[in-house]
Amino acid sequence: MANPARFDLADDSVVVVVGTGAGGGVVANELAQKGVKVVALEAGGRYLPEDYINDEWDSFGQLAWTDTRTTSGDWRVARDFRNLPAWIVKAVGGTSIHWAGASLRFQPHEWKGRTTYGAVPGANLLDWPVDAEEMAPWYDKAEAKLGVTRTGDRPGLPGSNNYKVFEKGALATGCKEVHTGRMAVNSVEYDGRQACQQTGFCFQGCKWGAKWSSAYTDIPRGEATGNLEVRDRCHVMRVEHDDKGKVTGVVYKDKDGAEQRQKARIVCVAGNSIESPRLLLNSASPMFPDGLANSSGQVGRNYMRHTTGSVYGIFEKPVRMWRGTTMAGIIQDEARHDPSRGFVGGYELETLSLGLPFMAAFMDPGGWGRPFTSALDSYENMAGMWVVGEDMPQETNRVTINAEVKDDHGLPVADVHYTDHPNDVAMREHAYAKGIAIYQAVGATRTMPTPPYPSTHNLGTNRMSEHARDGVVNRHGQSHDIANLFVSDGSQFTTGAAENPTLTIVALAIRQADHIAAEMAKGNL
Repeated sequence: MANPARFDLADDSVVVVVGTGAGGGVVANELAQKGVKVVALEAGGRYLPEDYINDEWDSFGQLAWTDTRTTSGDWRVARDFRNLPAWIVKAVGGTSIHWAGASLRFQPHEWKGRTTYGAVPGANLLDWPVDAEEMAPWYDKAEAKLGVTRTGDRPGLPGSNNYKVFEKGALATGCKEVHTGRMAVNSVEYDGRQACQQTGFCFQGCKWGAKWSSAYTDIPRGEATGNLEVRDRCHVMRVEHDDKGKVTGVVYKDKDGAEQRQKARIVCVAGNSIESPRLLLNSASPMFPDGLANSSGQVGRNYMRHTTGSVYGIFEKPVRMWRGTTMAGIIQDEARHDPSRGFVGGYELETLSLGLPFMAAFMDPGGWGRPFTSALDSYENMAGMWVVGEDMPQETNRVTINAEVKDDHGLPVADVHYTDHPNDVAMREHAYAKGIAIYQAVGATRTMPTPPYPSTHNLGTNRMSEHARDGVVNRHGQSHDIANLFVSDGSQFTTGAAENPTLTIVALAIRQADHIAAEMAKGNL
């Protein structure tokens, strides 16, 4: 861009967006397109496809949020990966650089978890204040923005070897809903981006730009309007407010480590489900001693990360699962709600491949020995799938701030506490059995269910609710307590559903930007 926008620190007419991923990047662009002035603050640097590294460890070092965190609870991650390397991206574009591209709509019943599932002991279930019918037009807009395959007239992606093994086993075990997925990965040229080249490094950033990411779509388009300024390597420390409780701006450390104060008309927090509640809690003040937007006490609570796990199968002949789009394969037969299986909610099975470095780290942490090394010896003959299912929101699963541990800016870090609900355990065991059966049906010589990875879908912690007492934000992601403070990421999820969350994050972001612009025009914000 020849003349990017530059807004004054004292300009209190701007909307400040904290984070530039699937939520923040889309909100920033959508507002800019409507003529609203936006300052987007991103804690990480700026990288484009030519900068991405097709190597697992080096890419993680380049893109991931590796600042210190602490963990607690009885989840295995707290034992094996105490610093929680959650593969949340710290860069312009956020985790939309790293995501696989799976783009699935919630099923109608999943918007109403409390009504559908009833009172599940130990779960803090709540119905969303929106439903499938209301969200349908916003999903349409999100699918067009992302270029989702198998929607509109966009064809599906081709099936890789990993998919062909997966599909054959699925059909052999009676599954009917199996295909190469609804993916925000171009199967043909679309929206100025080329088709997928099947390189296999989807998680390391798509060097071809075939996978949608706000880094090279929404962000530059917003900048091109002259209404969006993106400041990278700017870590927001706290959100400030006046004596009436209205948000007035944010304080951040810039790329030189200097403290700056950006005034704002509205603040949208989109730092993901760990950093967003951390920011609100670290913004406590005499007026809001428990943190901003936290009159309900729900900020940080109801942390969800989906019920996950993986199953790998070893075959007599090579599969070479690393070739092709990483997650372009899905079985949806088990995504239904059918409590006769011993749990509420459902799960998806999706193709997955890890490179050897990550496979060695995550397949069975601490499990070195002959069974482990022989599995790695069979890597070429291995096929893989990932489980993603609806986990139960629990008040005790939460993000808090750990005052004992400080980050490089002197701020208390996030502590992430998580313990599986019995429903999550029952679902995972059912999914393991299903995955094993699928691979055994096509001649697997060995099957290996593996525990959840530290990287997954982080959801909840600033949940949407009809009533202020039950959550943090309303049906538009607007905080119940402070009218000009919004949450624009997956932390606003009331429940997690079985589906990968990004499509829903984008749909909600488009809808939120529409609402904010309309309210600004009316003078209500």
